[in-house]
Amino acid sequence: MAFIDYYKILELDKNATDAEIKKAYRKAARKYHPDLNPNDKEAEKKFKEINEANEVLSNAENRKKYDQYGEDWKHAEEFEKSKQQRQHHRGGQQDGFGGFGGGGDYSDFFESMFGGRSATGRGRTTQFKGQDYNAELHLDLKDVYTTHKRTLTVNGKNIRLTIPAGVENGQVIKISGHGGEGSGGGPKGDLYITFFIENHTNFKLDKHNLYTTVDLDLYSALLGGDITVNTFDGKAKLNVKPGTQNGTKVKLKGKGFPVYKKEGEFGDLYITYQIKIPTDLSEKEMELFTELAKLRKS
Repeated sequence: MAFIDYYKILELDKNATDAEIKKAYRKAARKYHPDLNPNDKEAEKKFKEINEANEVLSNAENRKKYDQYGEDWKHAEEFEKSKQQRQHHRGGQQDGFGGFGGGGDYSDFFESMFGGRSATGRGRTTQFKGQDYNAELHLDLKDVYTTHKRTLTVNGKNIRLTIPAGVENGQVIKISGHGGEGSGGGPKGDLYITFFIENHTNFKLDKHNLYTTVDLDLYSALLGGDITVNTFDGKAKLNVKPGTQNGTKVKLKGKGFPVYKKEGEFGDLYITYQIKIPTDLSEKEMELFTELAKLRKS
């Protein structure tokens, strides 16, 4: 397998910062995303390489291993262990590996890894789990109010997902067995999906509670009465008490956001009244308000 230069794929140099890596990945992923390049095999291949590159370079530990071991970064610990074992054997057996002599540090280890003879000479094949993949899913707050299914394209493959209601911004979900192929008969890697939730509604979300502001006309605030307000999934009727003050808060229990993985459980909705003072009063209205003011002063 040819060596893959992940820095070159993202058009970066080896001194790139984490922020530069993230920016380069997002730019390249948008450019080569299968949804924007339907039936384009070259773009599909490029998109897969971009995701592989990001998987390695966006993780500090993985990046360090990659810089040292290149494409075989996933086996860095095995390399080090094998090297230590070889040094131990050589120290005690005086070049007991014969024909390998002083040439390459990992010759026998590579043979055992890829199906050749093992260091013990018994032809053992070592199994390794496949590479884990990372993906981002951008949704609107309305999208995660209810449980729904969605198709996500990862490395050219369509994956049908069930997205539970109440998933949070920045939350990471693991989909087992949807990563890269294993080697030596090892299991597939996993897929880690990071959710980015954007809020384009008039509601503010804090944990599982929702907050919003409702305009209340002066007359309703003074005299009270029934009003209808918008909730996240419909409308609700509220009774306004006479003499309601500006900034008064009321709670609608169970009208907030769903709690993740707890079916039927919701937070609360908090409404703040914002009293609107009437403008452009008629001459008659001004007279009446003047009379009211005199009554309050008497």
